[in-house]
Amino acid sequence: MKALVVERKPMRFAAARLAGGWEPGAGARVGPLRLAEVAEPALPGKAWHRVTPLLSGICGSDLATVDGRSSRYFEPIVSFPFVPGHEVVGRLDDGSRVVVQPALHCATRGIDPPCEWCARGVTNRCELVAFGHLEPGLQTGYCSQTGGGWGHALVAHESQIHPAPDDLDDCAAVMVEPAACAVHAARQITAAHVAVIGSGTLGLLTVAAIRHLVDPDRVLIATAKHAGQRRWARALGADVVVAPAELARAVRRATNSRVAGQQLTGGVGAVVDCVGSAQSIQQALSVVGPGGQVHLLGMPARVDVDLTGLWHREISLRGCYAYDRADFEAAFDLVRQVGLGRLVSASYPIDRYTEALDHAAHAGARGAVKIVFDLRSRTTRKARA
Repeated sequence: MKALVVERKPMRFAAARLAGGWEPGAGARVGPLRLAEVAEPALPGKAWHRVTPLLSGICGSDLATVDGRSSRYFEPIVSFPFVPGHEVVGRLDDGSRVVVQPALHCATRGIDPPCEWCARGVTNRCELVAFGHLEPGLQTGYCSQTGGGWGHALVAHESQIHPAPDDLDDCAAVMVEPAACAVHAARQITAAHVAVIGSGTLGLLTVAAIRHLVDPDRVLIATAKHAGQRRWARALGADVVVAPAELARAVRRATNSRVAGQQLTGGVGAVVDCVGSAQSIQQALSVVGPGGQVHLLGMPARVDVDLTGLWHREISLRGCYAYDRADFEAAFDLVRQVGLGRLVSASYPIDRYTEALDHAAHAGARGAVKIVFDLRSRTTRKARA
C-alpha cells in the first residue's frame, strides 16, 4: 500500500529544522517524511481490526514532526518508521464507518493489570506507552506497528473504535478527534472570564466547546491573527475577538482591571493557550488573574518564559493532553450540535502531500482551518477548495 512514512534519520530532522519552518514545500522536501510503498500492518491480536482510512487530518503536532520542531522528549515513546495520522475516520472490513480514538494505552498493549490511570479510565495519562506487546507509541500515528491515517490501512484495537453515526458525514467525523482535545480542556475550566489564545483549529474548537458544551454564560475573549479566523471565532461563540496584540486591553476592559507598568492588576480566571510558543505562554501569564489557571492545549517544546508572575500571583500552569473516553464521546455531540464539519477547508490525496502540508502550515493566512488527506480514492484529484 502507499503511505507517508516518517523514518528515524537525525540528519533529515536537523535539516528540516534548519530550513526555518514552512516555506512552501521545504519541510516536506528536506524532512523525514516520504511517500513509499509499504506492507499493510498486521493485526497484533484478536481484539484488533483493520481500518481503511477515508479522511485523515493534519494537525500542528504533525507539522512539528515533519519540519523538525518536535521535542526530543517524544523519542522514547515513539517507534520508527511510523505512518502519521491520528485524526481518522475510516471503514472496517465489514464496511461500517468508524472514528479512531488514537491513544495507545494498557488495554491496547495487552497489559494486565493496567496502570493506575488506565484502571481509572484516564487513558491519556497511561504510564506504559512504551511497554506491552506493541512497539513504543503514545498514539496511533506514532507507532511502527499500527500504521496511521496517512496511509491506506491501519490497525486499531476494539477499545479505540467508535461507530461513526450516519448523521455525521466524513468531514464531520474527522473533526471528532481534535474536538475531543478541546472538550477535555473546556471541562477543566470553571472561571467566569476565559481567554483563548489562538484561533487555529484547536482555538476555534475550544471556543465552541466552552460555549456550546460546557457553559453558555462564560465571557469568552479570543485572539485571532487573520480575518477568516476572526469570523469563525465569533460564529462559534466568542464574545470578543481581537488581534493578539490587543488581548491585554480586551481583558482589562472585560475584568475592570488596572494597569501597573506592563502588568494587569487583575485578569481573567483562565487562559487556554492553543499555540504553545514562548510568546503565547508569556502572554497567557500576563493576562490571567491572581490564582488563575493557564491551560496549555497547544503543544509546547523548549521555551524561554519569565515565570516571576506565576510565582508572585500564584498562577497554575497546567498541561492539557488529549482526552479520556468520556471526552471523546462528548465530542460527537459537539461536532453534531455546532456543525463542525464546516471547518474542513480542503482535502488532498496523499501523493500531493507537499501541497497539503504547506496549506496546513499556512491555513490561517489562506482563510482555511482544517486540511485533510482524502484516501477515499487512490487516484489523484484536485484539492477541494
